[in-house]
Amino acid sequence: MIRPKVPVNPTPTGLSTPPAVIQPTSITPGAPTPPAPMAPAPVSSRPTIQLTPGAVIAVAGMGTAVVLVVGAVLVSMLLAVAITGASVAVCALVIRSILSTDTRR
Repeated sequence: MIRPKVPVNPTPTGLSTPPAVIQPTSITPGAPTPPAPMAPAPVSSRPTIQLTPGAVIAVAGMGTAVVLVVGAVLVSMLLAVAITGASVAVCALVIRSILSTDTRR
């Protein structure tokens, strides 16, 4: 009734041209170019960062606080998943127990 039609690639018509032949060329060495003179290094307009001991302690303290907060969030998410899994398991046991005692009567 409905049959798929497979497309047929048309055959090429006309003559195809052969690829162009590339002739090898010889390499002639030229005179070496003199090296460019060394330019002075550009002066940066940005000031250099100078950290005082108090700033280093503050940065280390902030890094520690970030690590502790992220760790607490991840641990609490893991605990929530574990509690949910345990409660689903308990519900499954209770439902199975109810269904099995119903069939014994």
